Amino acid sequence: LLVALGLFISFFPKIPYLGKLPGDIHIKRDNFEFFFPLGTSILLSIILTIILNLIFRR
Repeated sequence: LLVALGLFISFFPKIPYLGKLPGDIHIKRDNFEFFFPLGTSILLSIILTIILNLIFRR
């Protein structure tokens, strides 16, 4: 899920706030760039958990 989210953010950088939440790690150096969307991943995990619990509620 994290890899898919990272690829999604890389290809669609114009989505507001996605990838710029508190907790997202972004390190830029001269010839190196590292991005780990931790805050975004946690938020999406919570949202998906709520949605799936509503759908599959018994």
